[in-house]
Amino acid sequence: MSDLLDTGHLLEQGRRLVAAALKAGADAADVMAVRGVSVGVQMREGKVESSERSEGDDIGLRVFVGRRSASVSSNDPREDVAALAERAVAIARVAPEDPYARLADPADLAKAWPDLDLIDPVMTAVADLEDFARRAEAAALAVTGVSKSGGSGAGAGIGGFALVTSTGFEGATLGSSTSFSVTAIAGEGTGMERDYDYSAVRHRADLDAPETIGRNAGERAVRRLSPRKVDTTKVPVIFDPRTAASFPSYLASAANGQAVARKTSFLREKLGQRLFRAGVRIIDDPLRRRGLRSRPFDGEGVAARPLTLVEDGILTSWLLDSATAAELGLTTTGHASRGTGAPPSPGPTNLYLAAGTVSPADMIGAIKDGLYVTDMIGSGVNMVTGDYSRGCSGYWIENGELAYPVAEITIAGNLIDVFAHLTPADDLVLRHGTDAPTVLVEGLTVAGR
Repeated sequence: MSDLLDTGHLLEQGRRLVAAALKAGADAADVMAVRGVSVGVQMREGKVESSERSEGDDIGLRVFVGRRSASVSSNDPREDVAALAERAVAIARVAPEDPYARLADPADLAKAWPDLDLIDPVMTAVADLEDFARRAEAAALAVTGVSKSGGSGAGAGIGGFALVTSTGFEGATLGSSTSFSVTAIAGEGTGMERDYDYSAVRHRADLDAPETIGRNAGERAVRRLSPRKVDTTKVPVIFDPRTAASFPSYLASAANGQAVARKTSFLREKLGQRLFRAGVRIIDDPLRRRGLRSRPFDGEGVAARPLTLVEDGILTSWLLDSATAAELGLTTTGHASRGTGAPPSPGPTNLYLAAGTVSPADMIGAIKDGLYVTDMIGSGVNMVTGDYSRGCSGYWIENGELAYPVAEITIAGNLIDVFAHLTPADDLVLRHGTDAPTVLVEGLTVAGR
């Protein structure tokens, strides 16, 4: 474990490669070194179907020659540093000019960063992973109406990156993870339904009990049995937290500076305008302690900080890295994400839609006829126009109660209208990389039979 947590070797590799790039003729350079170790098991009916372990260190070099740049990567620890640097510089010299590609401004670089408590000091053993998966599956099978297991799995790992730049930045961040999941199948023959649940955390101690996760999966599957179809209509639609998390995700995709610069976002002209009702907030917080996507600095070394994308219903910012910020005439927000073989691009971290003031029970209770969505399929969202169409299943609401399960439904609209008619409930729980409370959207078209 101590060897996994020692990033000194990664930083030393970065220093040598940056020095080699400058010696080979680069005007500037940065190195991203990525480390990952993981173990995982898959089980069905109490028996292990597969068990695997993977590990590796990858390193990527980005060089700049004037306004030209190139990236090369390697996963061979014996790679000749000088040869890798010379190859990168040679590629950069014949690459097209990009007036916006650059290293982050030294003034934006992180000088110090907080301890985000991302590392569990003990990596979860394979035997424990098998135990989690077995207990979750057993709990799902114990639910009356569950006919079989769709499988269970568990995994653990440690991963992160080190970054060294020719402008003087050096930093490394690592995080651990432990997770397990289970899928339950209810019913028989053509009437079978399935559902799932999972738990994923940085520290093993924060995991939900396997029995709770298994029971949730089983009960969800049973509740979906004998679904009905509904007539095409326009009604209020409530999304449970699992499906509601798609809405802050859509917002972040459309507020991505790269999409805005390329004019492929339906929000490209909406900065500073009202998108949601008063009081609605969408926040990205890379500094959440033990957060699944937390990090002290971004992929360019820029200090991480919370960012409110939507404040009181108004779109206040894009997600930006240095290049997209330069293209849009703005300043980076510290949201550069990257691997070893490509330049940075903007992306969210711990993203969430803030809680509202209405309880889910009161939302449901106020609806005479409507839809409660628990599962969505397909990816029918056009990020250029905002047109929205997703297959879904859930429950029909009658006179303020969940009356019966429904399936083979499509919900459709435009995200501009969806955002404008969205109301968050008060049941937000921060568990995943993207979170939301229960959400009500008024007046969506529900296409059925």
